[in-house]
Amino acid sequence: MKKIITVILVLVLVSSCKLIDQKDDEDQNGAVLPKDSTAVNDKDENGCLASAGYVWSKVNKECVKGFSGVQLNPIDKPDNEDETLSAYLMFNEAGDKAEIFLPKDTTSIVLTRATKGKPWVLKDWQLIPDKGYVLKKGSQSMFSGDGEMGKKVLDSDTEEQQ
Repeated sequence: MKKIITVILVLVLVSSCKLIDQKDDEDQNGAVLPKDSTAVNDKDENGCLASAGYVWSKVNKECVKGFSGVQLNPIDKPDNEDETLSAYLMFNEAGDKAEIFLPKDTTSIVLTRATKGKPWVLKDWQLIPDKGYVLKKGSQSMFSGDGEMGKKVLDSDTEEQQ
């Protein structure tokens, strides 16, 4: 008899917890609300919020907005306004490492400079300081920029205020 009462009591408790959980998932009209899966899956392996534009910076060891660095436009489109076609550049505090976030690439590349005045290099990539910066792969110039941070407004001397 005690076993039956214990089993019934456990079943009542379990089913009441299930009802409470269902009530949390319903709005005031009784409609079931979908679970917010973006909150769970929105962070990358380093904890950066990808949907907010944050990526992991290898040189700064923190989540950064990749498009907040120095904008380098494609050589064939120097007046490019489409930020998704640009590469972005960030430096470490010492200035001996340059991190490049290439368009349509989820990872960055880190170039190293041996001494001041020399280009930053990684294999066939080179970042050359020249009235701003020129990013080359092999002998081909890929991107260039004026070295100023932030989005530019064409026909203006200042950055756009956001």
